[in-house]
Amino acid sequence: MKLMRRTFGLCLILFASISLIYQPARAQSSEPLALVLTADGPIMPPMLEYIKRGIVVADRRDAEVLIIQLNTPGGSLDTMLLIIQEIRASNVPVVVFVAPRNAIAGSAGAMVTMAGHASAMAPETSIGASSPISGSGENLDSTSAAKAREISKAAIRDFVSPRGEEALALAEAMIDEAKAVTAKEALEANLVDFIVDNVDDLLESLDGFTVQMGSGPRTLRTTSANIEYFDMTFIEEFLLLLTNPNIAFLLLAIGVQAVLIEISSPGGWVAGFIGVVCLTLAVYGMGVLPINWFGIIFLITAFVLFILDIKAPTHGALTAAGVASFIVGALVLFNSPGVPEFQRVSVPLVIATGLALGLLFFAILVFALRALRVPVSAGVESFVGKIGTVVSWGEAGGQVQLQSELWTADTADGSARIRKGDKVEVVEVKGLRLKVRKIK
Repeated sequence: MKLMRRTFGLCLILFASISLIYQPARAQSSEPLALVLTADGPIMPPMLEYIKRGIVVADRRDAEVLIIQLNTPGGSLDTMLLIIQEIRASNVPVVVFVAPRNAIAGSAGAMVTMAGHASAMAPETSIGASSPISGSGENLDSTSAAKAREISKAAIRDFVSPRGEEALALAEAMIDEAKAVTAKEALEANLVDFIVDNVDDLLESLDGFTVQMGSGPRTLRTTSANIEYFDMTFIEEFLLLLTNPNIAFLLLAIGVQAVLIEISSPGGWVAGFIGVVCLTLAVYGMGVLPINWFGIIFLITAFVLFILDIKAPTHGALTAAGVASFIVGALVLFNSPGVPEFQRVSVPLVIATGLALGLLFFAILVFALRALRVPVSAGVESFVGKIGTVVSWGEAGGQVQLQSELWTADTADGSARIRKGDKVEVVEVKGLRLKVRKIK
């Protein structure tokens, strides 16, 4: 009975403690929630996954509003269309906020901004220049360009048209003519709803603002909303980093070099493992970036020339040609005409990496040539001139310890008397017998 009372008392204490712990949480959850995502970088698949995850969390937590703070130079057309689908299908109002100051919503970012149920820009920001380009970064031909522009305009027409003819005309000019405007000009055309300095000011402006959702109009209540920032996961940040052309280029250079080292010196696994990992990550980045695959031919040619200069030394001529081919290949791969500036690889980085690879292979070449000039240091021929110790000796010869091995030996001149323990020098090697002479 006493045990039951104690158990019951402990349960009451535990229940009271839990009630005290969760009471503030219930009070806090009664306030509206404003979930803020920070989309800073190119619009690529990792950005899509981040926004999708944010929309799911906002819906699960019944957030009042989801704010996407956007700063992007643009990105993939396909990814942009998928992001627009996610935004328009969201049960939580999505507000796209181009911020901080000097941020841009360029190219695909402009269309994502228009897709928001509400949109805002910070002062001194810009939006526009949404003309589509091909997946390889080049300008489209007339037919393909017309199709891409019409698809882009159709994707935004339904939710830009309610803003008025001026807003729709400006949005279409951004696609047809790559036009870009400031935050003030976008507000005057009613393409965006507010110009505010920060998220707090944005929430004040949104309070009482009516947005058009799929289920009908909804009036926002955001004055006392709790702001919660929703960050990218490590994997999302890492994958977004791989879409940086400079990172993809370095991974490609390191990966190919490591694989070549493994092929030229098989038996280890570290170089091969590093090479495979780097190449895998580089292929992911290149699969997302607009690149010209013709550059791969020059890169392969460069590494073939490096290997040939090691196998058949030409005193560095092939290495120099390989460096030139490597630099040209990297520039053709990443910096084709029409590729946006933010998706181009750094030219100084390409030149520095090419020279570094050339110096590395030239150093390997020097060591290879030096090794050819070194006298033979292996086999029984290398025993001539070495010093050994007599282990036993008789009239017909004896045994000599040489480099931890026992050898049968004879005297080289037949006159010097050799005894056990004497030091002898190898004069000649005949089959499995040594000719030695005593060291005086």
